[in-house]
Amino acid sequence: MKKHATAAALLALFTLPALAAQSGGFVDPNAPQTKAQKEGFKQPQNVVTVKEAKEMKDDSWVTVRGHIEKRLSDDDYLFRDKTGTLSVEIDDDVWKGQSVSPTDNVELQGELDKAFNDAQLEVKQVRKIKG
Repeated sequence: MKKHATAAALLALFTLPALAAQSGGFVDPNAPQTKAQKEGFKQPQNVVTVKEAKEMKDDSWVTVRGHIEKRLSDDDYLFRDKTGTLSVEIDDDVWKGQSVSPTDNVELQGELDKAFNDAQLEVKQVRKIKG
């Protein structure tokens, strides 16, 4: 019985860190990171520019395409397309195992959060795209 308890303890000791390991997320050239993710609902959306998104109403559902330039804080990033920049919030569970660098083209879908003259996109889906 004691051998079984020891074996179970060793099994838990060595498998739990593997289960806790994460992959995916934004890869900053200066500080790479990885996060584990799950798949999510995918719905076709009309793509808008950053400039157009900033003119939309609060709580609008927005899809933008461009690049994530850099990490601003824990879940906040700077997104850029050909018309400008937009602050985006991407929670760890939204990355879905993807690693994204500033050179990758991405499509972000989420809800626009506007306060005063500032806008931020609360991202619900990140998808790497070609081109």
